Amino acid sequence: MVSAVRIAPNRAMRAMNLLRTVQYTHPPSCPCHGNPSHHHHQPSLSLISQTKSNLQRNYATPIDLSRQKEYAFEMAASSIRFGPGVTKEVGMDFKNMGSKRVCVVTDKTVRGLDVMRQVEEGLGREGVEFVVYDGCRVEPKDSSIKEAIAFAKPYQPDAFLAVGGGSVIDTAKLMNLYTCYPDADFLDFVNAPLGKGLPITKALKPLIAVPTTAGTGSETTGTAIFDLVSKRVKTGIAHRNLKPTLGICDPMNTRTMPSAVHASSGLDVLCHSLESWTAIPYFERIPRPSNPILRPAYQGSNPISDIFSLQALRSTVKYLPRAVKDPEDHEAQSQMLLAATLAGVGFGNAGVHLCHGMSYPISGQNPGYQHAGYAVDAPIIPHGVSVAVSAPAVFRFTGSSNPERHLQAAEAFGVDISNVKLESSGEVLAEALEKFLAGLGDQPKGLKDLGFKREHIDDLVEGTIPQARVLMLAPGLSEELNEEREQLRALFEDAMEH
Repeated sequence: MVSAVRIAPNRAMRAMNLLRTVQYTHPPSCPCHGNPSHHHHQPSLSLISQTKSNLQRNYATPIDLSRQKEYAFEMAASSIRFGPGVTKEVGMDFKNMGSKRVCVVTDKTVRGLDVMRQVEEGLGREGVEFVVYDGCRVEPKDSSIKEAIAFAKPYQPDAFLAVGGGSVIDTAKLMNLYTCYPDADFLDFVNAPLGKGLPITKALKPLIAVPTTAGTGSETTGTAIFDLVSKRVKTGIAHRNLKPTLGICDPMNTRTMPSAVHASSGLDVLCHSLESWTAIPYFERIPRPSNPILRPAYQGSNPISDIFSLQALRSTVKYLPRAVKDPEDHEAQSQMLLAATLAGVGFGNAGVHLCHGMSYPISGQNPGYQHAGYAVDAPIIPHGVSVAVSAPAVFRFTGSSNPERHLQAAEAFGVDISNVKLESSGEVLAEALEKFLAGLGDQPKGLKDLGFKREHIDDLVEGTIPQARVLMLAPGLSEELNEEREQLRALFEDAMEH
C-alpha cells in the first residue's frame, strides 16, 4: 500500500492505481495477459517503471515495501514411508545414511510398547550405536524441552530417531536444533514476538520420525510446539530445516491408542485440514520476503496444499467416528494415520489460523481440566480438544471471507449445499461441525466444559494476540489491534458453549 497520500491530480491517482494492480496481481503480471477478457492495450513495464519513478520523485509517494504482497509459494515436506510393518526397516535406514550414534527419543509410555522393541532390535541388528531418552512430556513445556536438549548435547549424536506422538517428535526436532546450535539462546528461534524468530541457516542432523498417534502430522512438518510457561501460552519454532528427513508411518503403531486419544488426535487432523483449506491465499500474505530464507513455513492456502487438506478433511469425516467407536477397526485407524500425514503436508505449507491461535492460551491457561484417557497425573487439555472446542465459532466467523470454500468444507460433512445461500456458508459449516463433534461422544461442548468462565476471556484474548505466525493467516481478522481484540473476545464468547 502507499504510505502517504499527497497526490491531487487524477492522472497521478490513476497511475498509482495501475502500479497497485501490477504489484498485487496473482502472480505479478501484465494486466492485459492476466485477464483473458481484457483486450485493451496496457502500458509496458518500462512505462510503469518510469511512471513509478516520476511519481516517487514528483509526488513524494514511496512504495511501502512492508506492504508488498507475496507472489510465490514453496512446498516442503519430509519423505514418507507408509505401510504396516515398516518400523522394522528403521535400522537399515540409519545404516544406509552412515549414522554411527543415534539418539532415540520417546516417552515412558511408548518405551514399553512393541514399537520400541522393534526399533531397538532393528538398530542392534544393523550394528548402529544408540541411546534412548524417554523423558518426553505429553504436551511439552519449555522446561521439558530444555531437559531433553541437555541430555542430547553431551552425547553428540549424528542422527535422531523420534518414536511417539507429536509431543515426542516436536521434542526431538528441538533437541536436534539446539544440539546443532549449542551456543544459541533458547528464545533465539522461538516464533516472534514471544521469541526472536531467527531463521535456521544451516542443515540439521538427520531425523527419522515414527508416529504412534494419528493427529499432529509432525512427521511431515518443520514445526515444533510447546508451552512457554512464563507467558502462559503455547508457542513454538517453525522452519523448513526442522522437518524430519523421513517419516515412517506404520499403521500397526497406532493400534495401542486409547479411544480418547484416537478422538483428540483426530480432532487435530480435522482442524489442520479445515484451517489450511480456509487460510488466506498465499498471494494475499504480507510482507513479501526480501530473501527466500525469510519465507515462512506457513504461507497461506495454495493449489498444492489444497489437494492434501481437502482429502484429509474428507477422510477424517469418514473414518474418525469409526476409529473412535471401534478399537478393532484397523482400516479406519490406518486411514486416519494417512489423513494425519496428508493434513501435515497441507498445513505444514499453508498454515493454520484461528483455531490453533486460540488453542494455545486455552491449553496454557487450563483452569484444572483433566481429559479422560490420558495417562498423566496432572491437568491436561489435549491439543486436539483445545483446537476443536472453538472450531464452530471460528468458521461461523470466517465464512464470509470465502463462502465457496466454506460450503465445499460443509459438503465434505455430507451437507447438501445445492440450495444454500453464500451468506449462510459460515453458519452451515459451524452447524455441520457441531453435529460431527457431538457424534464423537464424550467431547467438551465449549469452553465451559473445560472449566473456563466469562471472566477468563480477557486473559485468553491477550494470550492469543502474540500468536502472530498463525493469526496473520486468519481470514477476516483485523490488523488494527483494538478491533482484533474485540473480534477475538467475541469468538471466545461464542466458543463458551455450542
